[in-house]
Amino acid sequence: MSERVNVKKKSPKPDVVLPSLGPLGMLRWAWTQLTSMRTALFLLLLLAVAAVPGSLFPQRPANPAIVTQYIKDHPDYGKILDSLQLYDVYSSAWFSAIYILLFVSLIGCVIPRAIAHYKAMRSQPPRTPARLSRLPEYGTLVIPADAGIPASEAITNAAELLKKRGYRVDVRDRDGARPSLGAERGFLKEVGNLVFHTALIGVLVSVAAGGLYGYSGQRILVEGDTFVNTLVGYDQFTPGTNFQSSQLQPYSVQLDKFNITFDRESKGKFGQPIDFKAEVTTKENPDAPAKKEVLKVNDPLSLGGTSVYLTGNGYAPVVTVRDGAGNIAMQGPVVAKLQGENYYSSVVIKVPDAKPEQLAFAGFFLPTAFITDKGVSFSGDPELINPQLTLNSYFGDLGLDAGSPQNVFELDVKKLTPLNARNLDTKGIVLAPGGSYTLPNGKGSISFDGVKRYIGVDIHHNPGQLYALIFALLAVAGLVTSLYVNRRRVWVRTGTHEDGRTMVEYGLLARGEDHRLAGEAAAIRQLLSGEWLLDEDAASGSQPAPSRTADNDRADSAGTATGSTADGAHATPEQPEEDFIQSTAGSSKSKKDQ
Repeated sequence: MSERVNVKKKSPKPDVVLPSLGPLGMLRWAWTQLTSMRTALFLLLLLAVAAVPGSLFPQRPANPAIVTQYIKDHPDYGKILDSLQLYDVYSSAWFSAIYILLFVSLIGCVIPRAIAHYKAMRSQPPRTPARLSRLPEYGTLVIPADAGIPASEAITNAAELLKKRGYRVDVRDRDGARPSLGAERGFLKEVGNLVFHTALIGVLVSVAAGGLYGYSGQRILVEGDTFVNTLVGYDQFTPGTNFQSSQLQPYSVQLDKFNITFDRESKGKFGQPIDFKAEVTTKENPDAPAKKEVLKVNDPLSLGGTSVYLTGNGYAPVVTVRDGAGNIAMQGPVVAKLQGENYYSSVVIKVPDAKPEQLAFAGFFLPTAFITDKGVSFSGDPELINPQLTLNSYFGDLGLDAGSPQNVFELDVKKLTPLNARNLDTKGIVLAPGGSYTLPNGKGSISFDGVKRYIGVDIHHNPGQLYALIFALLAVAGLVTSLYVNRRRVWVRTGTHEDGRTMVEYGLLARGEDHRLAGEAAAIRQLLSGEWLLDEDAASGSQPAPSRTADNDRADSAGTATGSTADGAHATPEQPEEDFIQSTAGSSKSKKDQ
């Protein structure tokens, strides 16, 4: 007969319904996620990745013409990249969003941590653990009875030593049977961490201020020319988002002379420029006295809150162009654009004031002209040894009267009629300094009067540059401090044994990884041993020692009349004193208990 077993079926548990967060709860959750350190680090990495397209694609603020040409050269995807703002990376909506989120995340992360650290600095060190032997670094010392140092005096001595070592000390139950102290140091570690993150915020603010209120520009100066810091004085100008023309300080820079030193000794680099020096006259304002200065590469001038950098140089042939009526239509230096070795340069001359028809010239300038067997001219040396100006001439409408901007270094000859060229019967124009040429059909003449040098300068004004440097240095200092300063805690407990000896035990604990904690424990042991004039061999821990359990049992028995310990063991007065000098380390499990 089989037994019948009744199994009572359990009713299924109802599904757990989580409470709805609601709009306020969602905002709190989002704020918690945004202000976490993990999010801040992720946004910092994302910002670095987002800046990569700025070095892969041409940027419109740096050179709009290159961006326009890039879009023409890549019609299949050029406009798509423009719609994604990849030509304006650093002012794009997506880059600004990452930037702002990182800024908010750092602020929301730093402020609560700073408040918590301030409270921790004002609080007392943690209470003394019941069992110091569980700490990673633990040791005991014994002061002989004939030394006359009671437990209260021993704890006072230990407190004074730790204070001299930079610890913040709190003594507990000084007059009791088992006085102890808690000591703590290394608060600079968290201070360095906070300084690092605060400095990152400062860097972000400084960079943003530079982008909003800064500006940059370029200008070409021929020997004898003067640049005045006004909007019309720039050849190219890039303002910040919130730039105001009132920010421009009316200083002036005049190029007196430009000198280049070429290599004349090295065979491999013969003729290469090795030194540039521009002699200039500057004025901080129109009423200020003139000042002679020297502008060199990587040695900018500082004027009116801006930095003036020397970035380029070349030759500027001086020409005089007369129109068909014999009137001077154009006179002065023409900047030649470098195109090849030994200062081989292209030259474009536009003469819109010529009558009855506008004139134009295009060709090249050679500082030291050489001619091959095939009649091809080239520059054999960068110095002005045999200057030569070779040009083609044109007449017609230059298109300047319509007001459309044009590149001064380029000439569109599609709508112009050639007068001189190598493929025409009139041939090209070849001039040496002092030479002149009469154009065909009574169109006028051109003369080559001489050569001047020119320089290209970059002018930068960034009001946040200095602050960005200061905050960057602070960030490095804070990071180094947080890496090399360790947060440590020390506890010392003393007691009097029934035979009159003073028993001392100590333990050390680090917050986080600290590979130098054992060395700190040895240093503290040496200080205590030296204070109480204990045996050097004992202080060094070279004598045989019992296990940690027995060692701790004897220390715990110091304050009890019966000599029983918390573990139920009993201390023996006959145990040798050197048994109390052993330093031991706790297990990983014991670290969790603390």
